[in-house]
Amino acid sequence: MDQLVKDLSALISKTVENNLWRQRRCFNLIPSENTASLLVKLCEISDPSGRYAEHKTVLKKEIEALTGTGALKGDQVYYYQGTDFIFDVEEKLKTTFGQYIGASEVETRPISGQMANEIVFKATVKFLASKQEGFPQLSASGRLASVMNNSLNYGGHLSAQPFGALFNFAESDVVNFPLEEKNSYKIDTQKMLELVEQHRPSLMVFGKSMFLHPEPVRSLRQHIDGMAGYRPVIMYDAAHVMGILGPGFQDPLAEGADVVTGSTHKTFFGPQRGIIAANLPKESRMRKLWTEINARAFPGSTSNHHLGTQLAMLAATMEMNYFKADYQKQVLANARAFAAYCAASGIPVEGGEAEGYTRTHQVIIRVKAYGDGKEVASRLEANNIVTNYQALPNDATFYHPSGIRMGVSEMTRFGMKEKDFEPLARFLADIIIHKKTVAKEVAQYREHFQTMGYCLPPEETMKVAPALLESIFPNHGYFQSCAEALRRL
Repeated sequence: MDQLVKDLSALISKTVENNLWRQRRCFNLIPSENTASLLVKLCEISDPSGRYAEHKTVLKKEIEALTGTGALKGDQVYYYQGTDFIFDVEEKLKTTFGQYIGASEVETRPISGQMANEIVFKATVKFLASKQEGFPQLSASGRLASVMNNSLNYGGHLSAQPFGALFNFAESDVVNFPLEEKNSYKIDTQKMLELVEQHRPSLMVFGKSMFLHPEPVRSLRQHIDGMAGYRPVIMYDAAHVMGILGPGFQDPLAEGADVVTGSTHKTFFGPQRGIIAANLPKESRMRKLWTEINARAFPGSTSNHHLGTQLAMLAATMEMNYFKADYQKQVLANARAFAAYCAASGIPVEGGEAEGYTRTHQVIIRVKAYGDGKEVASRLEANNIVTNYQALPNDATFYHPSGIRMGVSEMTRFGMKEKDFEPLARFLADIIIHKKTVAKEVAQYREHFQTMGYCLPPEETMKVAPALLESIFPNHGYFQSCAEALRRL
């Protein structure tokens, strides 16, 4: 026991130091990360964490056999007892997230954005195998005959590549979206439509990980609606932009996407999960696609769908629905201001100056003149600025990237406004261009941004935190005393 205590104490000490550094002393600019609120984190470690609630939609032929068994909850059959609470949570999450994104159907069980994508790929194959009128047929090997996506070298996500999650579901005919000649971060809409006419893809996957501008979803949908005898499945991977979908950026479902997928912990400030949303009501000719998505979620992809983070996701979605307008407006304004300040400091900024560099939370800079992207990212980290090195268009290899990818969403939640990014841009220039050491100054500047916003305020969180702590750790006097101390706070 003495050795166990010693080993665990050393682990906890290192954990605390990492917490203090990442949450208090450094600027986290990784665009695929965010920090959940205290309330969301408390929900995440509550009792549902570690429990099971396998369930599936009941078939008509199964209803009579299941009636009176206690297994039915709504139109779902549950294979475990003790699941009434999590059933209510899951149904509420479907409704609440549906309100956020404007969807009538929501699948909450994927535990990552990549799993959400793979579920849709599987479901699309099954849907097309049923030979729906007007939709492309599968290849002779039973795969998607043609797919259009964003190239990995130009920011496309790994999961939508033929060597990623798409590996088992598509033939080799993968067509990349064409890009504008003067801005390789934007799709050339006219050329895209010409390629659609030529290749007639079975599946079109919008969305990327290097995401600076909206995708031309509306233009595509209007075009294919006018094509006779052809209709692809239109998917929008919103992993990076899930938290900014809406009037300030774009609304993919309203613009014509069939399905939106994504992770829930980037611009959307929830726990690490995945989600799928659509508007495919029972009378829709594409309803079978949604039933296949449900079936590929369970039992097709997962058994335990991590109920603790699902409860936390509901809390985060409630927070997002309340703070959405203000949060999104500030994130978008901060990114454009940060990009402009970086450019003014002498740092080359990607995305097109005429376009304001960015329409999302991301800012991408080109650092090749000052060192390899990996080396520059390491220097930034040593100076308390955490970023993500990134291969840029025309880079020969990801092993020697020219760029740094940054995002402002987490620091926006910690209180930064447009003007606050000017000193941060100067620190970047000092580190990147002038190769100065400014770690102490950066940490001191971070002290101004310590309180998280766009979530349940601390004083309200402290009203409910004691009860949560006591229920999570029952019959432990120490935790009860901690809870009592929180009450006094």
